[in-house]
Amino acid sequence: MTEQTRGVDRAGRRRKRFLSPSEKYEIWLQLIRQEVTQNEAAAAWQVDRSTIMKIRTVAKEGALAALAASRPGSKGKERDYELEAAKAENARLSEALKEMAVRLTLVEGKDRWG
Repeated sequence: MTEQTRGVDRAGRRRKRFLSPSEKYEIWLQLIRQEVTQNEAAAAWQVDRSTIMKIRTVAKEGALAALAASRPGSKGKERDYELEAAKAENARLSEALKEMAVRLTLVEGKDRWG
């Protein structure tokens, strides 16, 4: 493989480069800080300009979605449906046990207990 053909596919195009999330974040920070232009970032990271544009778009949409979902003040507690179901079952069984104790008292009388 010669120096000229390294990083080029069979059709003569630049090979696709997959960026990690941390690399994408670093590119986005450089663009936001205006340290580099889109063209400079694409050249430095050896990706296409459309990749840089996509990173900016995704970051902006993600940030807007996160800001829209956030609410001022303290967060309300999330409902634990499993815990609520267990507490309801506990209350139902407690009531059933009390009812059975009353029935047993009426049938056998209090004399046998003590």
